[in-house]
Amino acid sequence: MIDLRALREDPDRLRVSQRVRGEDESVVDRLLDMDSRRRTALARFESLRAEQKNVGKSVSSAAPEEREELLAKAKALSAEVKEAEAEAERLGEELDQLVAEVPNLVEEGAPEGGVDDFTVMDEIGTPRAFDFTPRDHLELGEKLGAIDTERGAKVSGARFYFLTGVGAMLELGLLNLAMQQAVANGFTPTVPPVLVKPETMEGTGFLGAHAAEVYHLPADDLYLVGTSEVPLAGYHADEILAADALPHRYIGWSTCFRREAGSYGKDTRGIIRVHQFNKVEMFVYAHPDQAHEEHLRLLAWEREMLDKLELPYRVVDIAGGDLGTSAARKYDCEAWIPSQQRYRELTSTSNCTDFQARRLNIRYRDEAGKPRFAATLNGTLATTRWIVAILENHQQADGSVIVPEALRPFVGREVLEPTGM
Repeated sequence: MIDLRALREDPDRLRVSQRVRGEDESVVDRLLDMDSRRRTALARFESLRAEQKNVGKSVSSAAPEEREELLAKAKALSAEVKEAEAEAERLGEELDQLVAEVPNLVEEGAPEGGVDDFTVMDEIGTPRAFDFTPRDHLELGEKLGAIDTERGAKVSGARFYFLTGVGAMLELGLLNLAMQQAVANGFTPTVPPVLVKPETMEGTGFLGAHAAEVYHLPADDLYLVGTSEVPLAGYHADEILAADALPHRYIGWSTCFRREAGSYGKDTRGIIRVHQFNKVEMFVYAHPDQAHEEHLRLLAWEREMLDKLELPYRVVDIAGGDLGTSAARKYDCEAWIPSQQRYRELTSTSNCTDFQARRLNIRYRDEAGKPRFAATLNGTLATTRWIVAILENHQQADGSVIVPEALRPFVGREVLEPTGM
């Protein structure tokens, strides 16, 4: 949710942000008009209520000949007050609805454009030159007895899978390595709930443009999360945090669910785009003035994980038109996928500034003791999709896969060998 006071002071900032996102700039004028009308209605209501109170006080001390006239005036004012209050409430609800539809202000410096207009910030490692034709992750996973999409589809339908044997060990090892790294850097480990209330899902910005991606359980009015960002954002809802304790850093391990609406025919092979997966997610509550620097720290921790797994990757600055509703700036790390001869997203980290905190009423006290809205940030540290990059980049000609050294203590072996099945 954007700050209306800041909008009044600098409406052009939102205009620029909307333009960078490729969104409608006219919403700025509609917001300003509705905000002005609501404030006018509130002022009228408060003025009439004050007059009503003064007339009410005058009745008891008025002379008998004046009392009847004052009572009639009080009755008329009572009706006007009710009408003015209803009008102010109506305009307030309309304004709240319009504000809820407006995405976060894009951070200055983010690229303009859509999904293909990102800026490459850095490239790390060189894609491997194979002296054999590399297999894709599904063929490798099947030979290793690690991935079973056929039985996944039999049990649950398309885009579901089983991780079996070394596949399960690889995922557990990957997620444990991520948890260990996060805890070593001061994060509090959490295993959050994966079902959340509507106000929590809406507060994080996932029930607007992304509502089609979310699984809803109507009988319980609960939502399955697509990332532990959602429950972790709700963790401190309606709380005032101690400013000297910021930043609060949490690391959440959860199963995630996405409907993949609109992705028909895309990435149907393997486990790149699936309905259920596991993820380790960083989430931070920070002082707004420190959010930009904290965002860069989250990116650095993501890069550290990718370096440990010895993967070639690039870092990209996502264009405004490809940002989620809550994000002011987003950086992705994309690993090289040999079978596709292109980079694919493995991590994403977003600075949501105070957008989510305003919706969820998460504040801290400033130096003067006044409550202010905190900033929230998130970043992926490991997820099931990483198995794709690990298998494909570290495969050998015989179908075996070298386990990156950092993962070996968690997986319990140096090489994953084909099962012969």
